[in-house]
Amino acid sequence: MSKDARDCADVTADPVTAANGKTAVLYRMALPSHLCPAGQKARWLLERHGYEVDDRLFRERSEVDAFKKSHDVPTTPQAWIEGERVGGYDDLRQKLTNYDPDATTYKPVIYLFAVAAATALILSIGFLGAVTWQTLGWFISVSMILLGMQKLRDIESFTTMFLNYDLLAENG
Repeated sequence: MSKDARDCADVTADPVTAANGKTAVLYRMALPSHLCPAGQKARWLLERHGYEVDDRLFRERSEVDAFKKSHDVPTTPQAWIEGERVGGYDDLRQKLTNYDPDATTYKPVIYLFAVAAATALILSIGFLGAVTWQTLGWFISVSMILLGMQKLRDIESFTTMFLNYDLLAENG
């Protein structure tokens, strides 16, 4: 079980010497008005991979700013494992899970089509009592709705992409 979070970050203790074996040192924000989600995810990831977390919380903004300046880091959380600084949450995730943010993954699209297929089957069996050709129509319809919703996640990017395919906008 990990150590309880401290009332405030111990910036005087050297994280390099404290981060040995299966103990990781994690500095993260827990301000009265903001609990850092990346810090929470970093702690969960460390615990999931069997590390005892020496959790050092910043309770005031001035502590965060002083820490970032003294360690020359742009952000918190910051983690140390086996005597060396790993970095923030993204760096920690890459180290512990071999996650590659630039790798192409088709999992979201596969999940989207799986949900569309399940929805079409449920609609078909619910309304018609059997799987018919209408199931394929519902699958396509639900897929188009879900794909359209994906575009709403980043409208700016979608409109820019759309303009790249608009021949009239190119000549304008």
